[in-house]
Amino acid sequence: MAAGSVQRHGVLYLIVCGAPPAGDAGRLVELAQAEGWEVCLIATPSGRSFIDQAALEAATGHPVRSEYKQPEEPDVLPPPDAIVVAPATFNTINKWAAGISDTLVLGLLTEAIGKRLPVVALPFINAAQAQHPAFQASIDRLRAAGVQLLYGPDVLELHEPGTGSQRVGLFPWRLTLEALRGHSGTSGEAMGRAG
Repeated sequence: MAAGSVQRHGVLYLIVCGAPPAGDAGRLVELAQAEGWEVCLIATPSGRSFIDQAALEAATGHPVRSEYKQPEEPDVLPPPDAIVVAPATFNTINKWAAGISDTLVLGLLTEAIGKRLPVVALPFINAAQAQHPAFQASIDRLRAAGVQLLYGPDVLELHEPGTGSQRVGLFPWRLTLEALRGHSGTSGEAMGRAG
């Protein structure tokens, strides 16, 4: 590889949910592009209110999607080679683990497990939500299915309810790409399709 060139990795879907760090999703877009990923952004319906859609479309060169397309319409996004879900919310984690597919985001995530795509999720939840018995069960179920869930006190300290917007600057976007680098599924086949 020539000096200064960027190794191509393929297509990365960045899925953002309705939480304050979603407003900084452009940071992960830039980091991923610098590593050679072609990034497409998909937002949950509530996630759309946190993002600057026009800026993200300009940065990625792709439309931001949040709704299913009509069956006869062509897909406007290339298929993913890997998926990052960040910030992942309490609602999305629990519905995903339960196999609920009532939005485009959940449809993509439930299928990704069966397709054996590399998926990294970085939750942003508060300390009260973390105590709900369904949440840890969902984390365990998704990890058992092969999802790399970046969750625990060594990743991001839980915040008190109502203080999430004060913690946005601490959200460790870079950890998602580091986790993908360690995933064997993103090396051979995905890069072969990209380049």
